[in-house]
Amino acid sequence: MRASGKSVDCKSWLLVRILKATLLIPDIKDLFLLDPEVVFLNHGSFGACPRPVFTVYQAWQRRLEEQPVLFLGREYLDHDHHARQVLAEYLHAETDDLVFVTNATHGVNIIARSINLNPGDEILTSNHEYGACDRAWDFVCRKRGAKYVRQSISLPISAPLEAVDQFWNSVTPRTKLIFLSHITSPTAQRLPIETICSRARQAGILTLIDGAHAPGEIPIDLPGLGVDFYTGNCHKWMLGPKGAAFLYARPDVQSLVEPLVASWGWGENPTITTGSSYVDYQVWSGTHDPSAALSVPAAIQFMQTHRWDEVRQECHELLLQALARIGDLNGLPSPYPAERDFDYQAGPHPLPPQMGVAPLPPISDLEALKSRLYDQFRIEVPLIEWNGQHYVRISVQAYNSLEDIKSLVGALEFLLPQYRV
Repeated sequence: MRASGKSVDCKSWLLVRILKATLLIPDIKDLFLLDPEVVFLNHGSFGACPRPVFTVYQAWQRRLEEQPVLFLGREYLDHDHHARQVLAEYLHAETDDLVFVTNATHGVNIIARSINLNPGDEILTSNHEYGACDRAWDFVCRKRGAKYVRQSISLPISAPLEAVDQFWNSVTPRTKLIFLSHITSPTAQRLPIETICSRARQAGILTLIDGAHAPGEIPIDLPGLGVDFYTGNCHKWMLGPKGAAFLYARPDVQSLVEPLVASWGWGENPTITTGSSYVDYQVWSGTHDPSAALSVPAAIQFMQTHRWDEVRQECHELLLQALARIGDLNGLPSPYPAERDFDYQAGPHPLPPQMGVAPLPPISDLEALKSRLYDQFRIEVPLIEWNGQHYVRISVQAYNSLEDIKSLVGALEFLLPQYRV
């Protein structure tokens, strides 16, 4: 299953699929497959794939099933290279510095299993991280006798340099790697990772950034971030199908990365030879359906076709309205600093463009309140408990409207008095 070196012309085929699907559905809200009866304010959890991209995804699946031996045995590596090339251009990286994985948690696990941890070594993280990734590091650290250190970063992050200094207080001579989210899941904060990665490089500490929520929501220049390793989802804000994500490694640390599943690209005389051992180790773990990853170019083309920079700005304005209305309803301070008060010296504002949290009063039964929001008002939105505080996390995507925000605020106004402690 060696790379043939032939150029497989996927691009024109993909563009035809996208164009046909888009012309059939002119309204951008109707470009999504979501249930129109549900107020969907939870794009951040699993994403939502537009119809044109989903059409391409299904076409790849059909192409695979029509001749699986030809597709997987002779064409797959060329298709994979093309998809990684398009993604690399989008992320300003080199093609062979990226490999596809199924999700960001998968990418975290690859690095966690690859790093040579000894008893007493420390992995430093924050108290804002995604629970599944916390568990991955806990698991590995327990097996190796290492320590997973969670440093608190307080909210609001009004001065990035202060947040960096606060985080850096837990760096010790035993710190082997720093693991942080680019945009945090429970608190929707954009962390000043550029400054932290720069300090880590100077101190000889490796960095792994969890970009589950970043690609597609904010511009990404992977080499410019100064990270060693970066894993990101393509199925969330990049609008790809479920099962599409990537793992990036700087060239000088790629030799540290081991295969999570040893297969035909590893060992003496490997059957898979792409020219990059980093790619060889990860590109093939056994029989699988690569259709989601191969549809990433279609997702990028969709965003370009629909002027997604403008869409993101419109979503941001709607998010600001949502946070302000819920803030007025609850009378609680925002976890984000006011734009006029923010110190931009060390990084961008911590409020991401399309996802934010608003504090809620103490709730007696958070799960019951969430169920009422969905069962009674058909509103899909996550309610989160973090650091003793309750939040509603709002995601705003192109399919959302001011009416969606009004529905959420109205439902909270009706339900909160019934669940306040």
